[in-house]
Amino acid sequence: MTNPLYTGHPFGTTVTEETLRAIFLPLTQWEDKYRQLILLGKQLPALPDECKAQAKEIASCENRVWLGFTRSDNGTMHFFGDSEGRIVRGLLAVLLTAVEGKNAAELQARSPLALFDELGLRAQLSASRSQGLNALSEAIVAATHKG
Repeated sequence: MTNPLYTGHPFGTTVTEETLRAIFLPLTQWEDKYRQLILLGKQLPALPDECKAQAKEIASCENRVWLGFTRSDNGTMHFFGDSEGRIVRGLLAVLLTAVEGKNAAELQARSPLALFDELGLRAQLSASRSQGLNALSEAIVAATHKG
């Protein structure tokens, strides 16, 4: 059952993969993509400290990042997260859009990072941000194996 504390972000519901395609695919300059990531990150609600305590802090990230999840009775998964960094919050917003509301089989069948590649968002990331993004993706896949 989804705890009301974990609901409320628009990613995967109001902000969809199609929304992100419409935003990012026309952009050719990396600076414009960065601006859009920052704007997306502003839409990500800050996690209360009690939620951060229940979420997992992801190692290997440039900034502190928390990721948690719940699984509904029908098997769909709700992910939530937060970060101290503006760009990382935007990257987290894209990731949440890619994984929100999917079941374990769907998440295991398609890399959580496929949307980043489609949108051209991984090419210009620093090594530390890429490493952190990979760690977040691995945490999502690991969550699909938990009961």
